[in-house]
Amino acid sequence: MTPAHGTPVRVGVFGLLGSGNLGNDGSLEAVLGYLRAAHPEAVVDALCGGPGTVTARYGIPATRLHWYRGEYRTASRAGAVAAKGLGKLVDAVRTAAWVRRHDVVIVPGMGVLEATLPLRPWGFPYALFLLCATGRLFATRVALVGVGAAPIGSRPTRTLVRWSARLAAYRSYRDTLSRDAMRAMGVDTARDEVHPDLAFALPAPPAGAPAGPPGRVCVGVMAFHGGDDDRARAGEIHRRYLDGTTRFVRALAEDGRPVRLLTGDEADAPVVAAILDAVDSPLVTAAGAASLADLMRETAAADTVVATRYHNLVCALKAGTPTLALSYAAKSDALMARMGLDAYCHPAREVDAGRLLEQFRALERASAEVRRTLTERNLVATRHLERQFTALTAALFPAAAPAHAVREAS
Repeated sequence: MTPAHGTPVRVGVFGLLGSGNLGNDGSLEAVLGYLRAAHPEAVVDALCGGPGTVTARYGIPATRLHWYRGEYRTASRAGAVAAKGLGKLVDAVRTAAWVRRHDVVIVPGMGVLEATLPLRPWGFPYALFLLCATGRLFATRVALVGVGAAPIGSRPTRTLVRWSARLAAYRSYRDTLSRDAMRAMGVDTARDEVHPDLAFALPAPPAGAPAGPPGRVCVGVMAFHGGDDDRARAGEIHRRYLDGTTRFVRALAEDGRPVRLLTGDEADAPVVAAILDAVDSPLVTAAGAASLADLMRETAAADTVVATRYHNLVCALKAGTPTLALSYAAKSDALMARMGLDAYCHPAREVDAGRLLEQFRALERASAEVRRTLTERNLVATRHLERQFTALTAALFPAAAPAHAVREAS
């Protein structure tokens, strides 16, 4: 679908946006910043999980992603099962109608091609497939921009993800592991590029921002229950993670260190509450971050960060603060390696408070060197993302791109 001469380009953004996950919303914010700077004439709206939040926060019209409001709740009663099934048919029609009204649809970042956390195939993977299939049907260019991918064990989920990627008009990934995973699934990735996570395009906290109390440590926690293949062991994995993290926080407080607990999703609140209850120290407090910008300010004010969620890590690294990853997936290890901190990873599945404290102290001893490394790596990430947005313009908005960029994109 090509807009008539002089007609504003109609751009849709798609995903689990406004649904309580700060990383997803930060990726949206980065793409909206690009669109407003490079394509201010574009008319933008969203098909998303939390339309009210997206409209209130970002000032764009938004439509609910799923017709059935209980889409992500387990359906046990016959009525709920029937409603969810009917919703799949209704969503096919609604998605097609929405896609048809657009020239371009962007899926901004997020781990939309992975199942590193529990995921049912007929939830978001089905929604993404509908988007990409109807985009191909109506000649609407669908772009998966800076997305994450990983090997998927479930055959139905893997099939939906593979066909979604094949049907997209443009793909780029946030790490080489993601591109390799899609290639292994049978997707031709020869022209797909890898760039840093979109959140690295967000502005860093300004120099001279208020510092926290001396010695503050930010600990980013997560409602971690393992991945999609760990459902049978989810409770055990969560208990081990919570116990190890609580022991670590308690040890920091006993050393007199102020600890600030961070989250990245509304689902993480019970973990914060459990740690606060178990440690019961005035030195341990919880942050009420509502955006990645808030998280960056929190991490910039800390001496050191220890975090689990991927975008907690991104925020700390972008802020230039020495960071240790409680890694729950290969994407976290890849991110830390890209930023020169691959020595500072600890498995979230097997949190050993003693070993974690050793790594933490080693990181603090190397703090000055780590900060210099992060300054250098952040400059590189910024340049890479400038190339990402130039390539995106060439692929999706050829009339606005320099001729050489269009030739490279084609």
